[in-house]
This record gives sequence, structure tokens and C-alpha cells, in this order.
Amino acid sequence: MLGSPVGFVTVLGIAARNGIMLVSHYRHLESEEGERFGAELVLRGSEERLAPILMTALATGLALLPIVVGGNRPGHEIEHPMAVVILGGLVTSTLLNLFLMPALYLRFGARKKANIEREDYPYNAARDLFVNPRRHTKKHEAH
Repeated sequence: MLGSPVGFVTVLGIAARNGIMLVSHYRHLESEEGERFGAELVLRGSEERLAPILMTALATGLALLPIVVGGNRPGHEIEHPMAVVILGGLVTSTLLNLFLMPALYLRFGARKKANIEREDYPYNAARDLFVNPRRHTKKHEAH
């Protein structure tokens, strides 16, 4: 009974790490290497992160395979359910990281560039009160 929740937490950590590393790589390509946001960026980033994601999943899966194949034997009451949950979770999380995450990043990952030079942008008015307080005096309003 204890093995399944532990396995779930383990898979959650691995999946989160892989997802964060993938998105971080997309952002690195965009900000540091000058790649423009779009399908090419996502394809390049996914290709470059494919090997590390697969190696993490394969190494962990191969280590757990003997426990899963061995079945629920006496003395393995905690290990077997944990290994089953981790192995199943690795398969699904790896597929989601490789296929769903790039599509979601392509749809929602574009950085919005705020035009902070516009006068109607609220941040500018607040910033100008503190940075240039003379601008908002009565003398200035008369002109």
C-alpha cells in the first residue's frame, strides 16, 4: 500500500524535471541563441532534449523491470507496486513530455512583449511619479 504513493511521487518528480528542462531549453534557444519563437524552435529544442529524456526513462525503466517481472513475491510487497507505478508513469510521462509539451509550448509559450513606452500603459504613470516627480507638478500641467 505504501509503494504506490511513493512511486507516484517519484514519477511526478521525474516528469516535472523533464518538463522543466524541456521548457528551459526552449527559452535558452530563444534568448541565448537567437532562435525565433515558432515551430523550428520547438522542433530543434525537442530534438536536442530527446536523448536526455529517453535516457532518464530507459535507465530507470530497465532498473525497475526485474522487480515488475518478478511479480508480487513475499518480501516485495512495497517494491512491486512502486515499480509498477513508476514504470507505467515513466512511459506515459515520457510520451506526454515528448508529444504534448512541445504542442502546448508552441500554443502558449510565446512571450508577450509589453510596449512600455506607450503613455496609456499604467506602469509608466506610476513609474514617472517616482522617477520624474517634477513632471506631475502644477507648473508642468499649465504648459
